[in-house]
Amino acid sequence: MTEAVATAAEEAVVAMVGAAMSGAGYAPPPSPHAAPEVLFGDEKFEFDAEFQSKVATHSMRNLDFLRKIAHLLKPDYFENAGEAAMVNIALRYYRQYGSVPTVLAAREFFAEDIRNKVVRSDIRPAAMEAFKTCFQPAADLSDGQYIAERVAEFARHQAISATILQSVDLLEKKQFDKIAKNVKAACDVGINTDGEEYDYYERIAERTAERADRLAGKLPPTGITTGHRMIDDLLYHKGWGRKELSVILGGAKAGKTTFLINAAKAASLAGFNVLYVTCEVASRIIAERLDASMTDTEIKNLMAKMKEVEGKLRATMPRAGKIKFAEYPSGTLTPSMLRGLIESYKSPRLNPDGTVREPVQFDMIVVDYADIMAPDFRTQDAIENSKGIYLALRAIAMEENVAMLSATQTNREGMKSTVATATHVADDINKVRTVDIMISINITDEERANGEARLYFAASRNQAGGFTIFIKQELEKMKFIASIIRVE
Repeated sequence: MTEAVATAAEEAVVAMVGAAMSGAGYAPPPSPHAAPEVLFGDEKFEFDAEFQSKVATHSMRNLDFLRKIAHLLKPDYFENAGEAAMVNIALRYYRQYGSVPTVLAAREFFAEDIRNKVVRSDIRPAAMEAFKTCFQPAADLSDGQYIAERVAEFARHQAISATILQSVDLLEKKQFDKIAKNVKAACDVGINTDGEEYDYYERIAERTAERADRLAGKLPPTGITTGHRMIDDLLYHKGWGRKELSVILGGAKAGKTTFLINAAKAASLAGFNVLYVTCEVASRIIAERLDASMTDTEIKNLMAKMKEVEGKLRATMPRAGKIKFAEYPSGTLTPSMLRGLIESYKSPRLNPDGTVREPVQFDMIVVDYADIMAPDFRTQDAIENSKGIYLALRAIAMEENVAMLSATQTNREGMKSTVATATHVADDINKVRTVDIMISINITDEERANGEARLYFAASRNQAGGFTIFIKQELEKMKFIASIIRVE
């Protein structure tokens, strides 16, 4: 085909599919015979260096972002070889494990790439700098949706450009149906809104590799530690599972809040960031109880030992993850409000004293507690309202890649029973169907007098249940579990 014919054919294709392209927000590319510009084959972003750095950071840190555009992203798009190496790690980790890497996991993948010469010696300094940039605490992750849309737009334009060029030969062969099909596919390129696709048989090798990595210690457990190795070992994820809703079941004054406070403490001491949302007890009271537990101080002695308490807490701060409290009146917090709160922490904000609050990406969210939240859409059916709250909390856990921990009340029979089971959940049995694990708090008068209690695994989605953990408590120091006596 002569150059003139090819040019005319291209123009015909452009005219034929112009409406579809304009609907996709596309401006036709220049003729390949004009001055050369970036086209599909060049595999480079048209964005500036700052934007590309944001893409790399979101790829390493923002699961929602990666879920939307992982199928569109390529390391070859990046001008900075170090950022390309980071995106390569993020994509491999996501396709293997369905999540964004932790700092430890990313470091392990990075070291492996260096050993295998995937990251060459000449780009190692740039890659190390990109690693630091991606995981800097002050990284702003609030604009993930905008950046994802821009990346999708770029990928769509590249796909349409390639389709136009490929359609020239198809036009000569009069394969109009194939042209239309290709154009539609190119115009449909965009953000993933269809949820996670997982091909069971195609990913056998990935699951095997993951098991080998975990067995070899290459990948640390994904769970958020409970603070007690024996309990961690009983849990499927070796701690509270990310993307899961775990719930503590107990009667009035059984110690649900104390349990939740200690769960937040253990996560923070392990370096994880925690958002503690209270709908019942004031944040100040929660903080007082946490002070006692953190510093091994009887709560009645906090005032007398205030300097000692402060010194211990200041010594703990450098190695601990953040704990942020948010307080709402009972019956006012909705799942949408919780989503907005989480989102607000992803970007810098000016504090009342004029300082700038650094962005925080949470690993655990504690809601104290779900039963006294409000649904996003209130109905006359209390069970539907409750179901909506619990489903939304579990959805938030999945969207944010966090461990979601809350509590619920037992019914009257459960309060009288020696062991509260899943059938003793108050108000709505749908809670049991929704949660991933439910652990009940059980205590007789005799056990209370001896400073003892029992934790019963009442319901479990991914593991065996029905066993009991016998514990020793020091509630005067706000320690829900001072030690573990035995497991039966």
